[in-house]
Amino acid sequence: MIWRELGTSYRAPNIVERDHYRGGGLLVWKGIATNGRTNLYVFAGGSITAARYRDEILHPLLWPFISAMGIDAIFMDDNTRPHRARLVRS
Repeated sequence: MIWRELGTSYRAPNIVERDHYRGGGLLVWKGIATNGRTNLYVFAGGSITAARYRDEILHPLLWPFISAMGIDAIFMDDNTRPHRARLVRS
């Protein structure tokens, strides 16, 4: 909570300018492990669906990475909807 004198909220020292950039965003993905990492993947645009996650991350990047680590690999994700979708789990 911020406390200031009554009537001083619009004085110059009490104003903080913020720039809000709407419509611009960057979605990236990277796999990490104690003994290696995948390349950084930048999604071209749009939202991440289960099909995009499967086709752009799991098959080309993640499975070869996990296979190279051997049988001791543990796969973890952050439980977002595309990661937990039935399409991805199958």
